[in-house]
Amino acid sequence: MRLTPTGGDDGGGPFATIRLSSAWATVAAIGALLLIFALDHATGSAPFQHLYYVPIIFTGVRFGKRGGAAAAVVATILYHLANPHLLTMRYEESDLVQISLFVAAGVIAAKLADDAQRLHLLAMTDDLTGLHNLRSFEARLAPMVRDARESATSFAMLVLDVDRLKSLNDRYGHLTGADAVRTVGRVIAAHVPPEAVACRYGGDEFVIAIPRCTSFRANAVADDIRRAVNETAPVLAGLPFPAATLSISVGVASQSGEHISSPADGNDAGEALFRAADAALYRAKASGRNHVSVA
Repeated sequence: MRLTPTGGDDGGGPFATIRLSSAWATVAAIGALLLIFALDHATGSAPFQHLYYVPIIFTGVRFGKRGGAAAAVVATILYHLANPHLLTMRYEESDLVQISLFVAAGVIAAKLADDAQRLHLLAMTDDLTGLHNLRSFEARLAPMVRDARESATSFAMLVLDVDRLKSLNDRYGHLTGADAVRTVGRVIAAHVPPEAVACRYGGDEFVIAIPRCTSFRANAVADDIRRAVNETAPVLAGLPFPAATLSISVGVASQSGEHISSPADGNDAGEALFRAADAALYRAKASGRNHVSVA
């Protein structure tokens, strides 16, 4: 398993590296609209009028359909004010086309941005459990390790898998096994700390990274998840099963940021931490399963 980053943090989705705060984005859009209005009013030239599309599209991408529609309305009003003959409703065909395109640009830009965000979410999500997939996990692990190095705090990793899943598959079928993995994923999502990143990286294998987390706290989180899975009475492939049908084994490892002296060491630290937690997982299995083992 590769846990070292291959690029930047993908967590922000499209345009993440140039994303402005809502306040600054609003100021930028308003400023652009007013500047274009001034140019339109001074020249009445179509090339300047076409510039209205820029803040409309920007606002649609940044704020969605409502933002795009609002910018289109503002642009239409400014277009009328810059061209006084329109205030008497003496529209030419080109004016009607221009106004229609303002609205269309805002709506289409917002729709494309929404679709891009949905595709980004799908690309970063495990389709069975709804947790992060490996690519998303790797992207988020890099800044987590960097934070541990810069703040000299600990971070922890939990590696776990479902006990005796093969027996469940053999006896009840693979749909039952898939539902078992899905159920464990939901339990993990419900019990990890808000700042943690949980990922399914194999068939029934999960990894959880927790920033600013000591070994003691990580062990408590792992045991909480283990207990919650075991106490769940799942419905698998439409069949009810009693509590204790499912269990997991968990390996826990932690690393202090004080021991990470450079970004290169940070890349190695994520890999080493995973290996330590994975080795602890095998010890938990050897202890009879349904156990937590700390590296």
